Amino acid sequence: MATLLDGRTLAATIEGHLAEVIRAGLARAGRPPGLAVLRVGDDPASGVYVANKEKACLRVGLRSLGCQLPATTSAAEIQATIERLNTDAEVDGILLQLPLPAGLEEGPLLAAIDPDKDADGLHTLNLGRLLKGEEGPRSCTPAGVMALLSAAGVELAGKRAVVVGRSILVGQPMALMLQAADATVSVAHSRTRNLADLTRQADVLVVAAGRPRLIGAEHIRPGAVVVDVGIHRLEPDPADGPGARGRLCGDVRFEEVEPIAAALSPVPGGVGPMTVTMLLVNAVTAWCHRHGLPAPNPADLRG
Repeated sequence: MATLLDGRTLAATIEGHLAEVIRAGLARAGRPPGLAVLRVGDDPASGVYVANKEKACLRVGLRSLGCQLPATTSAAEIQATIERLNTDAEVDGILLQLPLPAGLEEGPLLAAIDPDKDADGLHTLNLGRLLKGEEGPRSCTPAGVMALLSAAGVELAGKRAVVVGRSILVGQPMALMLQAADATVSVAHSRTRNLADLTRQADVLVVAAGRPRLIGAEHIRPGAVVVDVGIHRLEPDPADGPGARGRLCGDVRFEEVEPIAAALSPVPGGVGPMTVTMLLVNAVTAWCHRHGLPAPNPADLRG
């Protein structure tokens, strides 16, 4: 029976630490940290994510300074909004909520964000800082995974880690963070042949494939640590009757893997809460640097 990697509990612990950091620095800074979440259009899932981020800001003591633009907003208008936020002295972190409406390219808009205000850690400069092992805001989901593993006491040095997924958002920065922790890392993707042969070698398996219930018992080495980054809403099962509701699942078939793995993150309640919390960490850290305050202690981010 796997130990559950409880992201909700760890996120709450880290939020408490961030609240203390903000309280201690308010007198010197003269204002709380400010996080601007920029949402374009009315994608329902994005609306839920933005609401969750605003609630998290309220719990910790950040000012939520975001705005919503119509789906018809041009790239030039969005860039002008980003540039305004870049120069706003009240804003410490900027997040461009993805996905964008059809016809808008995310790359140039992400590149327009001031790297030091890049709350999502996706600016090219910050990905380069990650690659070189330099300080800077880290991609939130992979950073959340690393915090979960650390809090669970998972030793990474010398271990074999496999990441399923190679996106810039999760897969590639995840592999870099695991390498920085001295794991030996392989990255699998949609063209990987004999996926199970590779994943069964993993001491630590991080699944960010974006495919519901892709990974099952046949992919897991007994005693492995499995982190499920995926989250999907499945349609109701007709066998459950007309009133049945859809359910959430991840990229991992939880019921198959739980008896085999040593530790496993649930969906929901695993990586998701940590992604939001690491966004707050990036914003609070930027605020601390701007005002010459002690930044959040990495040791306190392990719970």
